[in-house]
Amino acid sequence: MTIERGQDWGRRVDRPDGLVEVADDAAAGALVTGLRRAGRPLPPLGLLAGDLRQTLGQPDAVTALDRQVSEFTVDLGVVTVAGEAHWFISHVVARRSWWRGEVVAAMNAEFVGAWDVAPRGHPNDGRLDLVRVQDLSVSDRWKAWRRLPSGSYLPHPGIEVRTVTELDLDLSEPLTVHIDGVAAGRADRLVLRVEPDALTVCV
Repeated sequence: MTIERGQDWGRRVDRPDGLVEVADDAAAGALVTGLRRAGRPLPPLGLLAGDLRQTLGQPDAVTALDRQVSEFTVDLGVVTVAGEAHWFISHVVARRSWWRGEVVAAMNAEFVGAWDVAPRGHPNDGRLDLVRVQDLSVSDRWKAWRRLPSGSYLPHPGIEVRTVTELDLDLSEPLTVHIDGVAAGRADRLVLRVEPDALTVCV
């Protein structure tokens, strides 16, 4: 059941049976994608590092989880690139460059590295936060970049922000698509959707 504003979320538990520890968002996304394509169930994942771990209140990386963990139910994002579906736990970013051209970020987590890209986002609200930059000067991009660590780059007339549950988006030009931080080829179209309550993660 997706979270509602003001509702408690997460709980302290003993390590779940079958917990699979993963190094970061990219490793988690690759594991989930492989299992989803094979039609196999998803085990609970223990996140040792990454942007979703930071979103869940644990910014520091660890080498292993303790016997007691914080357990959360989270949504999964799905992006189709060149006809192939990929599952992601944190974000999809399509860009040619941070400084020129269109930039699109579909956020399940709040952070991309040190940047607070989706300060109002929540990984269990049944939605993705979509941030789209199109006609923005280098000067304005520099100002927004300086404010990204604090999440205070909004509002700005050149930056579109909205929430979506599914979206078929034509890009202004072919862009390199990064899925949970890993480049996955170029595309001129993104097809996005959310799988609510799809994964149990522990930190």
